[in-house]
Amino acid sequence: MANLERFSKINSTVTVGLEPELVDVEVDAGSGIPSLIIVGLPGKAVEESKERVRLAIKNSGFSFPQKKIVVNLAPADVKKEGPIYDLPIAVGVLSAGGFIAQEKTAEMIFMGELSLDGAIKPVKGVIQAAILAKKLNFPLVIPFDNLAEASLIPKIKILAVKNIKELLDKLMDENFVFDETKKIVLKADEDFGDLDFASIVGQAQAKRAFEISASGGHNILLDGSPGGGKTLLSRAMVSILPPLNEQEALDLTKIYSVAGLLTADQPIVTRRPFRSPHHTTSSVAIIGGGSYPKPGEVSLAHRGVLFLDEFPEFPRSVLEALRQPLEDRVVTVSRAQATLKLPADFILVAAQNPCPCGYLGDPKHECNCPMNKIIAYKRRVSGPLLDRIDLHLKVGPLEKNPISSVSVAESSRIVAKRVTKAREIQEKRSLKLFKRSKLNSNLSKADLEKVAALRDDSRKFLEDAAESLGFSMRSLIKVWRVGRTIADLSGDDMISPSHIAEALGYRNQKEESYGI
Repeated sequence: MANLERFSKINSTVTVGLEPELVDVEVDAGSGIPSLIIVGLPGKAVEESKERVRLAIKNSGFSFPQKKIVVNLAPADVKKEGPIYDLPIAVGVLSAGGFIAQEKTAEMIFMGELSLDGAIKPVKGVIQAAILAKKLNFPLVIPFDNLAEASLIPKIKILAVKNIKELLDKLMDENFVFDETKKIVLKADEDFGDLDFASIVGQAQAKRAFEISASGGHNILLDGSPGGGKTLLSRAMVSILPPLNEQEALDLTKIYSVAGLLTADQPIVTRRPFRSPHHTTSSVAIIGGGSYPKPGEVSLAHRGVLFLDEFPEFPRSVLEALRQPLEDRVVTVSRAQATLKLPADFILVAAQNPCPCGYLGDPKHECNCPMNKIIAYKRRVSGPLLDRIDLHLKVGPLEKNPISSVSVAESSRIVAKRVTKAREIQEKRSLKLFKRSKLNSNLSKADLEKVAALRDDSRKFLEDAAESLGFSMRSLIKVWRVGRTIADLSGDDMISPSHIAEALGYRNQKEESYGI
């Protein structure tokens, strides 16, 4: 074995929320009973890395130092979780053992899980490590299977390896040169299969509401009997949303990387997400959190759609927890260890039946629900939460002769072009006035006065309708926002009474549906 050098320091990373921080993996090999001790607030998976590291080094053809080895993960007050420290610990042990010169690894970032045979397996959080590597101008050493994910960050020096022996061979090669990641061109996936508006029978009014929702980022609630197409319409919504741009794809990949949802087949998120949690899902899983906070469904749906089917069946605590992200477009998760803000800018699509059996008001089926059960069912969703949903739509049974309408229905691609054009109008307008992009659903009252000035007749029409229907100020502003989106879809600079009237139609259906 080479001469023991006693001490080494290797760079790695830890993700706090969605942001990377540098971790110093300090390895000291001193006298004492041969052992491997890890300190610095390691999690269970990090503690278990001791045997993985020992056997991986041995099975790669190297001798494990017969010394008392202490590994310190600094900073010590940040929890270190997962197997990503296997590789930096192994490199630190080999460096302290004299197999790698310390100057070779001094300004690199290492991460990777080890197999017992020395193979390096993929880990989560690589995109954050790539961001940190670019910021510090450090080369990044990662598992080979994580190369595509790291390549989302261009112009960083990178080494993707399959095992420890390959890593040491390259580090000891005097002529070795790091690769450099190149800019990835995202390709929009336009194949949505059966989830295309052209495949959905009838429901022209519902399709119009979804087009408005997609154009302005407005939340939407569907109310109707089973079999009317609520779920199919909701699932098809992502097919009319604009493709992701590079920054949106990066933001989503960061979230999905931390959540461990990236795969070898999908190392980068290239399509807007559609998340559909079951109504038995816990509040922590929906909002995010845990002992050490992680993204929940509201963050996994960022820049996409969060679909809550059987809306009233969700626990009241879960529904009320949605109020902050619906209003602020972020979710704040506070725990004893940390307080984090996670992105949650999604379109909420909620679907529900009109009563427990689902057939209240259905012309072809009789409802047998007692009135007290109907009232209790409707009250499961609070007024303040309903007030945060812009579009309320009743989805009725299929029209007469629905099959014949399939051949003339618009495809999602055609609808998506109108949605994209409307969003471009909003972006151009908001960049000019606010110096940042804003969808209509994010406009405040002050913003609306600037970008959605009402004609005198439109203002009077809206104020009279709000007074007669008993709208709150939030409801009035939401009708105003939807009217702005409808005007954008029409290519009109000013909001006319007809735009307000259509927006009121989606709001008024809600008032009739929930008034008992």
